[in-house]
Amino acid sequence: MRLQLQRPLVVFDIEATGSNWEWDRIIDLAAIRLEPDGRQTEAYFRFNPEIPIPAEATRIHNIRDEDVSEAPKFRDRVAEVEAVFRDADLAGFNIWRFDVPILRQEFKRAGRTFEMAGRRLVDAQRIFHLKERRDLSAAVRFYLGREHAGAHGAMADAKATLEVLLRQLEVYNDLPTTPEGLEQFCFPPTPGQVDRAGRVARDADGELVLAFGRYRGRRLRKMAEEMEGRRYLEWMLRQEFGPEVMELVRSALEGRLQEPAPPDSTGGG
Repeated sequence: MRLQLQRPLVVFDIEATGSNWEWDRIIDLAAIRLEPDGRQTEAYFRFNPEIPIPAEATRIHNIRDEDVSEAPKFRDRVAEVEAVFRDADLAGFNIWRFDVPILRQEFKRAGRTFEMAGRRLVDAQRIFHLKERRDLSAAVRFYLGREHAGAHGAMADAKATLEVLLRQLEVYNDLPTTPEGLEQFCFPPTPGQVDRAGRVARDADGELVLAFGRYRGRRLRKMAEEMEGRRYLEWMLRQEFGPEVMELVRSALEGRLQEPAPPDSTGGG
């Protein structure tokens, strides 16, 4: 093994109730601890997250509320988790953006501190992205087997993109062959989804609600009426959530959101 260790390295992965490290909770935590002398130990924890597991999360990791109802809470096993990570550097895939922050947040809820000072951080996703380019020239090389002449010229890029798309349809037989189908593949819809990114949805009453983050499920109309909610919506306007979301947020802040249509009580036509 070419990996040279001067201190333990813990390679770990987390499954959670969602992708917001500040709000969501850990369900599964798996870790492999490598010692400098070559020894390896594995540790696996399943937790009751103490909040419902959304259907969209279950579709990814197949863990349901009933699967964790009898599991211990994170705070009940925090000392065991702490022992696995003690005096170790960290490694994983995309851990800096998600796994490390959500782990530290769970420690904080449990009244502990997951100290990062002195730890080295190795992220295999960063290595992948740095070593294997994912731009149009790389796509031309991968799918078409040639170099992309004229890169960053608008017409050359447009022609290359079309060639790549047509080749992708040949390579992946399970891809839809219509723009409608391809859009759903690129932006999988979720129940009640309003925008492509799935940031806003409609609840059972037809009201527009946030579909992510700490205010998941909160109605835009109500948020705009409250100081804290307005601050969050104003923060959203300073981010890059796309034009669809921006217009809905502006409409909420300006009081322009229309009331949802009442349910059809005529029995249909």
